[in-house]
Amino acid sequence: MGDTASASGGQQHLRALARANRVRLARAELKRQIAAEEISASQVILDCPWEAASMSISDLLMCQRRWGRARCRRLLVSLGVPENKQIGTLTQRQRGALAAVLSANGRTGADALASRARARHEALVVA
Repeated sequence: MGDTASASGGQQHLRALARANRVRLARAELKRQIAAEEISASQVILDCPWEAASMSISDLLMCQRRWGRARCRRLLVSLGVPENKQIGTLTQRQRGALAAVLSANGRTGADALASRARARHEALVVA
């Protein structure tokens, strides 16, 4: 009786390890694609693929070139979003505001300033 319980528990443990490994490998590939600028972080936030759903926002942002903890923290504080919030738990407004600010970081000039102002306004309206 105890043998069957431990056998099924061992199989469940192995399945959990296999799933965790799949997620880890998929996230590593996603981070490589973001670092190589093959895919944008704003696109990941808007699309929320399965491998990124339980990933923290700060992990995603910091895999971009020239993004460290300070820059990440500054952006998220300005939007009122906690650093450790998972991407899958963002509301649509938070997703839109964050994606707008991130895509504005790629542009320069008046368009970027206007986009950042809109994103901050949207984030404040949410609160």
